[in-house]
Amino acid sequence: MIRLVLFALAAILAGGPAFAEEAAATRPPVLDTGNTAWMLVSTALVLMMTIPGVALFYGGMVRKKNVLATVMQSFAVTCVISILWVVIGYSLAFTEGVPLIGGTSRAFLSGIEVGGLNASFPESVWITFQMTFAIITAALICGAVADRMKFSSLLWFVSLWSLAVYSPVAHWVWGPKGFLFDAGVLDYAGGTVVHINAGVAGLVAAIMLGKRKGYGTEPFPPHNLILSVIGAALLWVGWFGFNAGSAAAADGRASMAMLVTQIATAAAALSWMFVEWTLRGKPSVLGIISGAVGGLVAITPASGFVGPMGALAISLVAGGACYWGASGLKRMCGYDDSLDVFGVHGVGGIVGAILTGVFAVEAIGGTPGLIEGNSTQVLTQLYGVAATIAWSALASFIILKLIDLTIGLRVSEDVERDGLDFELHGESVL
Repeated sequence: MIRLVLFALAAILAGGPAFAEEAAATRPPVLDTGNTAWMLVSTALVLMMTIPGVALFYGGMVRKKNVLATVMQSFAVTCVISILWVVIGYSLAFTEGVPLIGGTSRAFLSGIEVGGLNASFPESVWITFQMTFAIITAALICGAVADRMKFSSLLWFVSLWSLAVYSPVAHWVWGPKGFLFDAGVLDYAGGTVVHINAGVAGLVAAIMLGKRKGYGTEPFPPHNLILSVIGAALLWVGWFGFNAGSAAAADGRASMAMLVTQIATAAAALSWMFVEWTLRGKPSVLGIISGAVGGLVAITPASGFVGPMGALAISLVAGGACYWGASGLKRMCGYDDSLDVFGVHGVGGIVGAILTGVFAVEAIGGTPGLIEGNSTQVLTQLYGVAATIAWSALASFIILKLIDLTIGLRVSEDVERDGLDFELHGESVL
């Protein structure tokens, strides 16, 4: 053994640095139990963001007659997207194909082995971690169409949308040779892939479905804000898996991502609260939790690239911007986005993606040339935002139109009036 070590050392010294670099490059990855444990925990945290996080957050904001239908959507989406991810979604997003879409080499998870590694942890962990991202992205859309979309139509939409929109955009930004990745677009944990994507799809769906009956003339108060507070709190905690888990390692970058996530969430919640307090005279519970979610959204693309002060600046802007998106913008344009998916996720994602270009720094992101206020990077970020908006809007419209022409999108007036819980699912909350 000693002779082998001495021989290897002599060979490296004889070959010089080039030989050492080549040896390191060809060395197979080694399982790191610390990284694996962190990624397992992060995966569970991100799944918790959808069930029960989004389910409770949305469920508490709708009227009592629709609460079961709303939480059912999140739970069913979790099941459907999990299977689609296994069948083809993961392969389309994360295998090498062309700049617009991945290949089919991992269809039905072909070739996945117990000992197969992705970096320093099993590929099976990476598959499941990214599965939870696909799940929550589809689940977020449900909030825009709450109270009026057929359950069957929703399942068809999120299924087709996940394969035609989510997986391609994930490949663009994160996949091998994705064209936005090659262009230098920064999206650490899903500002474009998850939040702009879902926000735009939700906006298109809300417009195509039309307004809820009585919208603008009848009050639609949340039936149980306690559920929404619990859901928002679960989102806050689960988001540490979302952002810090995207480091794919238990390292310093993950810890910085966790720190800036906490700062941004708190600051955006306060930003929304004080704006609302100033304009409406009272700080609301719904407002502060919505601001917190807006901060989580805005820091998502930036969390692996910015420091604490950058996070603070992004979130202070995002809190006010999301308040405007959920109130002023919606009134100005006249659409009925039931639970403000575009106002919070779309607007927050756009703000966060653009400001990532302003506040990203090389010392944190590790990308050469990143300096605060880099106008070139801001333009690159705008390019990524525009591409995501364009494809999500176009593809969402086509999918929704096809569903509307076949089975219809919206429940009948009687079902909407009586409530989706009993009419669609045969159950109700007493």
